[in-house]
This record gives sequence, structure tokens and C-alpha cells, in this order.
Amino acid sequence: MDTLIFEIGLALGLITLVGLISTKLRFSVIPFYILVGMAVGPHAPHFGMIDLRFIESSVFIDFMGRIGVLFLLFYLGLEFSVGRLIKSGKSIIVGGLFYVALNFVSGLLLGWMMGLPLKETLVVCGIMTSSSTAIVAKVLVDLKRTANPETEIIMGMIMFDDLFIAVHMSILSGLVLSGATSFMGVLFTSLSALVFILLFLIIGRKIIKYIDKLFNIQSSELFLLLVVTSLFLVAGFSETLHVAEAIGALLIGLVLAESKHVKRIEHLVLPFRDFFGALFFFSFGLTIDPLSLGGAVWMALIAVVLTIIGNLVAGMIAGRISGISNRASVNIGFTLVSRGEFSIIMANIGKAGGLLPTVQSFAVLYVLILAVLGPLLTKESKNIYNFFQQLSSKGQAQSQQGKM
Repeated sequence: MDTLIFEIGLALGLITLVGLISTKLRFSVIPFYILVGMAVGPHAPHFGMIDLRFIESSVFIDFMGRIGVLFLLFYLGLEFSVGRLIKSGKSIIVGGLFYVALNFVSGLLLGWMMGLPLKETLVVCGIMTSSSTAIVAKVLVDLKRTANPETEIIMGMIMFDDLFIAVHMSILSGLVLSGATSFMGVLFTSLSALVFILLFLIIGRKIIKYIDKLFNIQSSELFLLLVVTSLFLVAGFSETLHVAEAIGALLIGLVLAESKHVKRIEHLVLPFRDFFGALFFFSFGLTIDPLSLGGAVWMALIAVVLTIIGNLVAGMIAGRISGISNRASVNIGFTLVSRGEFSIIMANIGKAGGLLPTVQSFAVLYVLILAVLGPLLTKESKNIYNFFQQLSSKGQAQSQQGKM
């Protein structure tokens, strides 16, 4: 009996249900999507037509999840501007550099502590350096902090982080997906990926006026078809060069970000990003056996501690350079703690390259913890700062009394 459509309906029903629950709880929906995917899958029960194992539809759901990655990265490219990043100021550039460096070094340290091979360690570095743009933006809106002085710095640092992740993903995909083992082989594939990216962006900027003419279409149907065709062709071509398809999606987004049609593209693509993005997180959860997560618990907890410390230090540095208060600087550090979509994409590169399954288990726990903890820390950042200020004041008072 063909139950493909019915199973897809069940999957969408589960995704919608947890989405409604997360909205009621005013919480990030990403961990809910992953958790409901983990709760079902191959180990789940089945009752007649209601088969929560998703056996017949698993391949199709996985494919729609891949489409979700393409739309997530494509939309990011549409909203990204290197020129705007450069103009954003010294505090964002320096803060972003420290943010990336501290989190990347934390990943190297964790990989060394856990005895992971080089490829796995580099994937872990990417997972730990990828702040969640979606969660951070939603938290800032929900807490009504978009007008705060530190918000521009936060978004600028995220933009800088996204730029780094794009470069890291291109090098990593060349290293992991090409199968190169020798130093020269790895160097060649990585340089090839970087050359492709640079050439694509340079040529894209040169021909943007011709692209604008091509996209000058009145019909919304034909316009959308042209956008999606461009996305899939560039992403697919990238994959043939051992550059992750997600990077190809990001590249075409970066090129079209310079187009005069960018607002129209964003408006038409946004529903696809949200729909297929939800299926991406759900499909990722389907691949995870909850019983296999135990081996990555300590690794994930250590990573969470390192991330919080590193982010606070980076936030304090960015805040000091920009001249804002210590409390606002703490807000920066806590707001950037959330992890989500890009960490999962990074883990999927490791999966595609046949790396140790520990990396995926680690990514699940790490993202789940910080996707929940990040918004909570951001919301309570003022109270946390005041608490430590009181402790510091008491400590100084006791020290002065001791000297007397």
C-alpha cells in the first residue's frame, strides 16, 4: 500500500504541532523540530496506517531537508552585505574577530581533549563557531531590544561570523567531501573551492546589470521559477566541484543581494525558507537515535561551558571598544550564545563525508542545550549581571573590612 503522501502529512502535522507549542511557550522552534524528529523515526511505534517510523517517506523527507538547507543559505546570502560589514565600525570587526577566534580555538581544544581526528575536529570547530542568526534575530525582536545600542554590534558580529563560516564551510567541504588524504590533495581541493567562490562573486558583480535585465519579469510565477532554477543549478554545480551545495546556495544569494530585484526575491523566497527549513531540522532529528547520544554528553557540556565563556569575553571586548556599558556588553555575549541552523549544516557535512557518528550526536546535544539556554540567558542577562555585581561589591566590602 502506497502511504507516502499520508506519511508526509503526518510529518507536517507533527512539525506544525510542535511549532504551535513553541509559539505558546514563546521559545525558539528549532529544538522542538529536532526533538520531534528524534522522538519518531525507525525506533518509533506504528499503528496500522499511522506509521511514525517514516520508512517509505524517509528518503523524500531527507531530500526536502536538503532543499531546506539551500533556501536557508540562499536567504542568508540575500540579506548579507560585505560592504555594510566593513562600514559597521571597528568594534564589530575586532569583536567579530575575537568571537570567531575564541570559539574556533575552543573547538580545537575540545577536539584535542576528546582525541578526535583532524577532520572531525575541524567540523566541531565549525559547529562551535556558528551562532544562530535565526534564533538571535527572533530573541531580539521578542525582547524588544532592536533599538538597544548593543544590537547593531550583535548583528554586525553575527554577519562577520557568517562570513567566516562561509569560508570555513568551503574549505571543510573540500577537505571532507573530496576524499583527499595527502596534504597536497587537501590543499588543492581547498584552494579550488576558494578560487571558485572568488571567481563566482567577482563575475557575479560584473554581470549584475545583465542579471537585472534577465529578472525583469512581470509574472510572479516565471520570476519565482527563474530564482529557484538559478538556486538549484548553482548549488548543484558547486557540489560537482566538491564545494558543499549549501555554499553554492549562499553564493547565488550573495550575487542576487546586489540586484535591484532583491526585495521581491526575499518576499517570494521567505515562505519556502520557513517551510523547507522546518523539514530540514525534522529530517535531521529523524537520523538521530536518542540512545546513541549518551556518549557525547560530556563533550557537549564542556563545549557549552567553553562557548559561554568565549562569547562573554568577545562581548566584553566588543563593548569596551565601542564604549558601551558593561551590562550591554554582557548582553552581547549572552545573545550570541544560541546555536542552531549552521551548526546542524556543519554536522551534515561531516555525515556526508562519512566522519565519526559522535560528531552528529555532539551537534544534536550542543544545539539543543544552547538553543534553549541562549534565549534564557539573553532574557535574564540584566539579572545575571546585577547578581555578579552584588557579589563583587560584597567581596570588595569584606576585603576592605579585613584590611581595617
